[in-house]
Amino acid sequence: MLTAEQILAAQKANVETLFGLTTRAFEGVEKLVELNVTASRAALAEAAETTQTILSVKDAQELLALQAALFQPLAEKTAAYSRHLYDITSATGAEFSKAVEGQFADAQKKFLAVVDNAAKNAPAGSETAVAVFKSAVAAGNNALESVQKAVKQATDVAEANFNAVANTAVNAAKTGKAKRAA
Repeated sequence: MLTAEQILAAQKANVETLFGLTTRAFEGVEKLVELNVTASRAALAEAAETTQTILSVKDAQELLALQAALFQPLAEKTAAYSRHLYDITSATGAEFSKAVEGQFADAQKKFLAVVDNAAKNAPAGSETAVAVFKSAVAAGNNALESVQKAVKQATDVAEANFNAVANTAVNAAKTGKAKRAA
């Protein structure tokens, strides 16, 4: 069935895939760390600026106006951070999914080749059993493809909903700022 060279080649491919995925995972972590460091620096600088502004407030009316003015940029920055975070995680997840799907397709081809080889070498009279087995494998593959399509659709819907919610939050913050300014 499988030769030592084929097994060795499969193991080599699996190790290469593992190291490739590990590299991509670290790249994703690096992007997350970079995003968080940038956000932390900006938050620290804004906190210092806000503290200075609050210390220069002369009355309660000015303090309330300052407080109201701080919420809109905060909502926009939170939405932008969430968008960046989502982009990083979804891009990394997509790379993992692509690699896994590629490995699965390759394994599936090899498995089907083994099944075909076994069918060719099957004893006389076992054609019905081989046909039933092949039919079961095909049904399993079709079910898996259906699940993969459903997961892709659900992911697309979740991404669209996330973007809609983020845009709504930013627009609501802008609307609130415009009403306060009027």
